[in-house]
Amino acid sequence: MTMDFTGKHVVITGANRGIGLGVAEGFLKSGARVSIAGLEEETRQVASDLGKRFGTTVAGFVLDISELAQVEGFASAVDAPDILINNAGLEYITPLNDPAPSVDDMFRNIMLINVVGTFSVCRKLVGRMPDGGRIVNTASMWGKTAVAEYSAYCASKHAIIGLTRSLAQELAPRNISVNAVCPGWVRTAASMRTLAHMAARSGRSETELLSEIVGAQALGGLMEPSDMADIYLFLASDAARNITGQAYTVDRGELMQ
Repeated sequence: MTMDFTGKHVVITGANRGIGLGVAEGFLKSGARVSIAGLEEETRQVASDLGKRFGTTVAGFVLDISELAQVEGFASAVDAPDILINNAGLEYITPLNDPAPSVDDMFRNIMLINVVGTFSVCRKLVGRMPDGGRIVNTASMWGKTAVAEYSAYCASKHAIIGLTRSLAQELAPRNISVNAVCPGWVRTAASMRTLAHMAARSGRSETELLSEIVGAQALGGLMEPSDMADIYLFLASDAARNITGQAYTVDRGELMQ
């Protein structure tokens, strides 16, 4: 998709790898100024590498969105965003019948990062966002359906869709749109880890399970992170000026709802 974001500043969390990185590349190709945040120290190097590739400066911030003090520091340090992409999140298995205390800890951590963290970033940055800005949250196809043993992740992504709709109402007087993207299966480290867990627990090979997954899609094949960029660019563009409070599924026709 060819869109011109020259003069726009885009802030993207969870952008040192996976979908967030693919979205960052898409905005850079479209002329935007981009700042990225990620949990790992490597985020600064990823930002530097992006800047070299695209002949610009990309700011990189190490950020744990579950820590309010870090979010506040980030909000003070980063330039005001015209467009905010909340992509940071955690995807991990939380089996109900697993007695390990680590499952309880993981459940709380997923909710803290995916839901509370996303809310905190919005809360701390939206006051600096100009009227007419754009917020796009990363939910999931599993935010519209569910799978066994991923209760925390599924619940958190259902919550992101609800958060998106509520914030769309709240920010409408400022003409700030808030929408969500619900990716299906994308070749990211998190998705491939989930695939490995699901395969192991079902007694099948990863190859067999992946073949079953892509076979359930109307359009075959596994998406790459770069395939997701267009929907984020569209929702951030003037072409989507009449769209808010929506959750768009991009899953090659697996869910169809």
